[in-house]
Amino acid sequence: MPPFLDRLRAGEPTLMLGVRGSRTTEVAHIAHSTGHHAILVDLEHSPMSTDVAAQLCSAAGALGMTALVRVPEREYGMIGRLLDGGAHGVVAPRIETAEEARLVARACRFPPRGQRSQTAQVPQLGMRPLPARELNPALDAAAVVQVLLETPAGIANADAIAAIDGVDMLAIGANDLTAELGVPGRYDDPRVREAVATAAAACRRHGKLLAVAGIGDRAVHDALVPLGVCPLLLTGMDTALLFNAAADAARRALAART
Repeated sequence: MPPFLDRLRAGEPTLMLGVRGSRTTEVAHIAHSTGHHAILVDLEHSPMSTDVAAQLCSAAGALGMTALVRVPEREYGMIGRLLDGGAHGVVAPRIETAEEARLVARACRFPPRGQRSQTAQVPQLGMRPLPARELNPALDAAAVVQVLLETPAGIANADAIAAIDGVDMLAIGANDLTAELGVPGRYDDPRVREAVATAAAACRRHGKLLAVAGIGDRAVHDALVPLGVCPLLLTGMDTALLFNAAADAARRALAART
């Protein structure tokens, strides 16, 4: 089992830095130096190329971190290229059915469990040419597949989705879910808690992990943890962190002149 999943199953807080605006491997070094265990490269909400995403993932891996990529919705053909380029796994947005989850899981693993196209060299294994009998099981075991439930339909199908072989984690995307429920940003809406409870029960039945993303209010997030939420903590997106730091620097600069 990947160390990333080991940590979460052991209940160890696991810090992940979101990468949306950065385009150089410096961001991976910053994440590592600040105690993060993982990065999430966001291709759903940025124009970043797969080439840049792969370089960021490869750099994070070389530093001993886990690198996941949130792929654009339904872009299953992109998954193999990212995994071949250094990603350790994917986050698939807006999954609503078991069949959609199955397609993602199979794209991440070689036959017979999946349909990932054969390769012989990957950054995760030092770019050493390896025969399929060695490379395939190693990469299959290391791949992390997280699916995002972001709609009422996805929540309703949580049990069937959690039952899919090859899906390691479910996560609730609270931003999109609250928008779908007609209460954008109202994370304290009782239906959000009900959704978390439903997904947590499904994960317990099938031995999967559950994360909750998108809730910036730590008190609201922490109130959901006892339902069965794993300690995966997204500390922020690089763009938001840069904005906050720049705004704070501007305030301090002006205050120093008064």
